[in-house]
Amino acid sequence: MHAVLSSDPPPGIALFDLDGTLLAWDTQLLFRHHVIRRQPWRGLLLPVFLASLPAFPILKLAGLKRAFLSYLWRMPAPILAAHARAFATTIVPTIYPDLREALEDHRRQGHLLILSSASPEFYVAEIGRALGFHLALGTEMAISSSCPLFPKLLNHKGAAKVERLRHRLPRSYFTDGKLLRSHGYTDSRADLPMLALCQCASVVNPDAALSALAQASAWRIFRPARPWRSRASFWWQALALLTGLASHSAAPASDK
Repeated sequence: MHAVLSSDPPPGIALFDLDGTLLAWDTQLLFRHHVIRRQPWRGLLLPVFLASLPAFPILKLAGLKRAFLSYLWRMPAPILAAHARAFATTIVPTIYPDLREALEDHRRQGHLLILSSASPEFYVAEIGRALGFHLALGTEMAISSSCPLFPKLLNHKGAAKVERLRHRLPRSYFTDGKLLRSHGYTDSRADLPMLALCQCASVVNPDAALSALAQASAWRIFRPARPWRSRASFWWQALALLTGLASHSAAPASDK
């Protein structure tokens, strides 16, 4: 999803992370569940990912992400695109209400809306389109006619988000190393390089370290309710999503 951008800076720029920021769950887990519920045989490829876990010190996060995506093996590109479109429609109702209101407030002010995620761009773009973002960027995955067992990726995380924004946005949008009239939203310290581009920032359900930084920096802190009540509940639900056994692919956040 790549908008044609004017060289004239917009009245404001809003940068949103996706997973853990706009919604509670990691969308990579949700998309896996979405696919396996429709093609159950793909769940049989789970051992490929599990076998890669002991090799994390070698593979690093980007390597594990490639192994995780092994469930898409030999999926034709048109089928993958159809899954991505259908998946996006399930995500929209699960956006945290407070973050949806923040997004709509930026829209009302005529701000440029950018979704910047480490999740695969083939469905991040569809989610961005469904939510009305002007630009949606994610981890690029090499896809030809069908998916290989370990797809090649350009991991869109940390400093890579900043590099992509500097490449994608006109130079006139920057001044003194920052984006003009910009506001960044994230739940993760991995996005601190992205927040460093912004003149304002908000964090969502931050951990202790990010919360302390937010308080010291006078950033806004959102604490929306998550759809789990304890760590045990989280891991139980995550396991159900991983194996395709959950009753739904993206539960809305609890009001309690």
